[in-house]
Amino acid sequence: MELWRKQADFSHDVAVLIDYIFSNGYFCTFGEAYRTPEQAEIYAKQGKGIKNSLHCNRLAIDLNLYSPQGVYLTDTKDYEKYGSLWESLRSNNRWGGRFTRADGNHFEQTL
Repeated sequence: MELWRKQADFSHDVAVLIDYIFSNGYFCTFGEAYRTPEQAEIYAKQGKGIKNSLHCNRLAIDLNLYSPQGVYLTDTKDYEKYGSLWESLRSNNRWGGRFTRADGNHFEQTL
């Protein structure tokens, strides 16, 4: 499948995820979506990411989750319901909450 089509599928799934978050009374804002290869390399050297990040392919996004009261939620368990939905949308969707080093607000689609 061509990259543009994968990006379109990813965008659609992100829209479904965001709609689900809001329909549950929660809110979200965008964290990092696109990452340049240069920034990915910097993050990798700092131990904050990997050099071949799917953010560089526009196939990953970090979402900042807020409670109905407007409290910023940072614990991976706060994202679990949304991670499960994300994984159910497509077989190659991965939620960062299941990574060895949990990254609960990270949602990606593998190549």
